[in-house]
Amino acid sequence: MQEWVGTFYKEKTKPGDFLSQYASVFNSVEGNTTFYSTPSKELLQQWADKTSDGFKFCFKFPKTITHIHQLRNVETQTKDFLETFSNVRDKLGPFMIQFPDSFSPTELIRLQDFLSILPKTMHYGVEVRHPDFFDHGKHEHNLNTLLESYNVERIIFDTRKLHSSNSSIPSIVEAKKKKPKVPVRFEALSSRPMVRFVGVNDILNNEVYLKEWAIVVADWIREGLHPYIFIHSPDKISQPKLCTHFHKLLSELIEIQPLPEWPVNREAQLGLF
Repeated sequence: MQEWVGTFYKEKTKPGDFLSQYASVFNSVEGNTTFYSTPSKELLQQWADKTSDGFKFCFKFPKTITHIHQLRNVETQTKDFLETFSNVRDKLGPFMIQFPDSFSPTELIRLQDFLSILPKTMHYGVEVRHPDFFDHGKHEHNLNTLLESYNVERIIFDTRKLHSSNSSIPSIVEAKKKKPKVPVRFEALSSRPMVRFVGVNDILNNEVYLKEWAIVVADWIREGLHPYIFIHSPDKISQPKLCTHFHKLLSELIEIQPLPEWPVNREAQLGLF
């Protein structure tokens, strides 16, 4: 991400080195690029080689499967997509299967058929946005029961702070237009719960929500779960500091490995000698 050069990445870092520097601090990343096109096996291997052991990519399913065809007649396409990742399986976190808000409870049978063809050797999370899936009733119960039966996570999307903000900052105004406003759930349905948090650009105004998630995530870890937490800010440049702050809050509740210094800070320290 170009905006991080000089603030998180080292000065004059080239795009080809972004991933390796990112992975030297954080241990997972959302792979949104696969929503639009599927990379080659060669490129995937290059990405894997730039990350350390234990690093995980959470790639998004292609929009042709989830949005255009909405799971209709996609068995071959799904098989071909997942086979692309066969050589980098040790680098894979859960795949993210995101649906548009038009994907409603009437599609649950189709979702069940789709989940039944997914290889059990990989992990998956489903993100829904239709309001009926948040009814605390029949539709939500049916969805959660279906996902649990296939050991598939329900991805949690938390935009509470973003949509409660009255800020006129352009990045926040634009993010409010693009990001869905859906209720938040705190239950884990599988061994790999996944949270996508989109707040505002500063630590102070996100603090209450980040503290809340730190408590939830600490409990998940104590239970032996392996959560994936992705924290975003509208202006993008603030994302590393929000992620680092969340790690600090979590470390106050449970023993976890400290985060390494940011690449730009390592460069500054070397410059002192």
